[in-house]
Amino acid sequence: VHLVESGGGLVQPGGSLRLSCAASGFTFGSYNMNWHRQAPGKERELVAAISHTGGSTNYADSVKGRFTISRDNANNALYLQMNNLKPEDTAVYYCNTWSWTRGVRLEYWGQGTQVTVSS
Repeated sequence: VHLVESGGGLVQPGGSLRLSCAASGFTFGSYNMNWHRQAPGKERELVAAISHTGGSTNYADSVKGRFTISRDNANNALYLQMNNLKPEDTAVYYCNTWSWTRGVRLEYWGQGTQVTVSS
């Protein structure tokens, strides 16, 4: 399993960014996917989740109405559209999936992409 995030950067409050996660090494369309983030000095938190078909999504309360998770199973890609960004959205963003092997849950993470919201 290989996950590579991209699209982070520096943006002013109120701005937008679109994060991408390129997936390889597994049958992407069969796996639910998540976006997490981790701000300095804070624990990693779940931001958004999407089912393997893309038919079901969930969001943290802090990003509802501003962020949209989506996926392109034909191209093994996961996205996070972030609008109306706030300074508190500053964090490293990670895409994530998991599998079960012999009753053990295995987590897979990308290297992360930095998002900084600042004027």
